[in-house]
Amino acid sequence: MRNNLLSFLKQWFYWILLFALGRLVFLIWNANMLSAAQISLSEIAKCFYFALKLDVSTACYLSVIPFLIYAVLYFKPSKHIYKIHQIYVIIVTFIVYLISIGETGIYSEWKSKLNAKALAYLQNPAEIVSSTSTLNVIGLLLLLGILIAGSLILFEKTFPFTKHPFKKSVAAGIAFILLMPLLLFTGIRGGWGAIPITQSQSWYSHYVILNDAAVNPGWNLLVNIINNQKFLKTNPFETMPDAEANRMVDEIHFCKTDTTINILTTPRPNVVLIIMESWSADLIESLGGTKGITPQFHELEKDGYLFTQAYSSGNRSQQGMAGLFAGFPALPITTLTEHPDKYVKLPSLIKILNANKYSTSFYFGGQLIYGNIKSFIMFNEFNRIVEGEQFDAKIPRGKLGVHDEYLFKRQLNDLKTEQQPFFSAMFTLSTHSPYDEPMQKVLDWGGTENNYINSAYYTDKCLGNYLTEAKKQAWYNNTLFIILADHSHNTYRNHNLQTFEYHKIPILLYGNVLKPELRGKQSEVYISQTDIPSTLLHQLKIPSQFEWSRNVFNPYAPHYAYFEMNDGLGWMRRDGYFVYNKTENVFLDKKLPNPLEDSIVKEGKAYLQHLFKEFIDF
Repeated sequence: MRNNLLSFLKQWFYWILLFALGRLVFLIWNANMLSAAQISLSEIAKCFYFALKLDVSTACYLSVIPFLIYAVLYFKPSKHIYKIHQIYVIIVTFIVYLISIGETGIYSEWKSKLNAKALAYLQNPAEIVSSTSTLNVIGLLLLLGILIAGSLILFEKTFPFTKHPFKKSVAAGIAFILLMPLLLFTGIRGGWGAIPITQSQSWYSHYVILNDAAVNPGWNLLVNIINNQKFLKTNPFETMPDAEANRMVDEIHFCKTDTTINILTTPRPNVVLIIMESWSADLIESLGGTKGITPQFHELEKDGYLFTQAYSSGNRSQQGMAGLFAGFPALPITTLTEHPDKYVKLPSLIKILNANKYSTSFYFGGQLIYGNIKSFIMFNEFNRIVEGEQFDAKIPRGKLGVHDEYLFKRQLNDLKTEQQPFFSAMFTLSTHSPYDEPMQKVLDWGGTENNYINSAYYTDKCLGNYLTEAKKQAWYNNTLFIILADHSHNTYRNHNLQTFEYHKIPILLYGNVLKPELRGKQSEVYISQTDIPSTLLHQLKIPSQFEWSRNVFNPYAPHYAYFEMNDGLGWMRRDGYFVYNKTENVFLDKKLPNPLEDSIVKEGKAYLQHLFKEFIDF
């Protein structure tokens, strides 16, 4: 049993070695880019450490077939099965290096990892070869041949599988068959944490090239193909010629005057963005919620500026992040953060603020790997990112991470020494299931959502305490607070997911930098997280580059609300709204005046078609 297990583990390590060699070749081949960025050798070396989790996961995937072969050989040794194993190793070795060398070759030109879009270009290999120097092509082919041949020779010399038949042992075979799938599944999933492994596990540096090198090429390509398979060739939301959809979206976004109502007393305030996990409008008394769930928020409204028609374009945290920092609306079928090759083509609010001398930071009490949020946050180049593992180990934690009260305290403490002006984002987590906040229940109603509303009461209390302490800080009088939800959540009112009522969220502006005449006021302007980048930059008198983000303080800005469904969209104008399932070609809800029904439906369909087409084309 020991020899057989050792033999299996050797093969597993063989895959790890292949990934490391491919990564080394990638870094050496692109050494000029590393040198131009003046990246230290120690920072480069970290790449191999942070790559391990995805490499382990990939090696476990590749070990599934050998495990099945071993399982058969324990009970029925056969030369034919040995041969099948040899062929498997040769084919997988070839594929692993082909992906790795292919990515190495395209990176200097495309600045992106090998992905589904790149595979589409392989249908015309002549064009690829003609766009690359002959010397590079020859060099890459030689590298491919050397790596494959060298690795297979090494495999034959060090791996005893084909030379030492198994000694038959039923007990050992049963133990192996029962134990190994559990170990492989654990490795594939990345452990037994609440969140499975994603590309974010390998992101560690402010240098994108190092993060790209650390992410396992085969793992990334497979996930990218799966995420793109439904729309690799065609736009599933096409309902009209693209030219017509483009024209209609241009008309929707048209502002006859580029102007802004200035709401601030200073042009360059500090900005604190407080992203409230899963906060629905039903938690807020002024937005129609039941009194008493968020009393601290209600007090803040008296000195703040509340948007009463705020809607989330998606219902996942990663969609909210894409809206807040890239100004990009939520998509059906997929999410922007899961496509690093695409979001790198979009402008970044944080990079713009960095360029304008803002100190930037992001705080979260849990793990950011869910939905590949971490890689997206790191792409934005926050000067400082603090997540669960950076908090003192003695701080009380729930299943998902540090409770909100400690998140707020950590950020307050750090901002004491932060250079101004600063932009600091905090993302809460206590209002996410399993709702294990450190507080006795206060609210005894809410039915199945009782835990949810009590968690909101807790986070609301933390928010009130936070702002009480913030008022004592030297930076407070020069700070704008933006308090909003990343998305909504089911509530005691049980709105259908396919309704605007479900997607309604709170957005509140607060702080002494608000003009006195605006404090305690409300706005009925339609707004989404997606509109924060453009709106904020206009207040800071910084040019905005966000196509899909509106400046809601421009009196001429268009008024509409949008949310995605996996098969369609919700679209609202002042005159009415509709919710449409494109796959079934059916309206799930509709309230439109007869004279405008056709035009409003058509512009909503055009909006989604153009949005998704742009995403595909990135």
